[in-house]
Amino acid sequence: QVQLVESGGGSVQPGGSLRLSCAASGSIFSIGAMGWYRQAPGKQRELVAIFTADGSTVYGDSVKGRFTISRDNAKTTVYLQMNSLKLEDTAAYYCNADWIAPAGGLTSIWGQGTQVTVSS
Repeated sequence: QVQLVESGGGSVQPGGSLRLSCAASGSIFSIGAMGWYRQAPGKQRELVAIFTADGSTVYGDSVKGRFTISRDNAKTTVYLQMNSLKLEDTAAYYCNADWIAPAGGLTSIWGQGTQVTVSS
């Protein structure tokens, strides 16, 4: 079992930048991939970026070239650097982690979310 806590959300003007952080606690030695998802009002939750267990990264098409995901050496914290923000980036951003249970099963763990609002 792990707990994920996001931080760094806020309001910013179009073209601005924000950096989100997600810190994991609990059974941190059993964490695999970590990533970010977002959900805007009236829209389905979508993939933003993933940092896999083997160190590769995957980005959603809508953020490719503007957002960068990174992870600390201990693999307990994941970051999302967001540049050139657009109005369409306004959403609740959720951290996600794959957790390997003691019996060997894989479970997705979610943070509480942090709001990002882009407005002029």
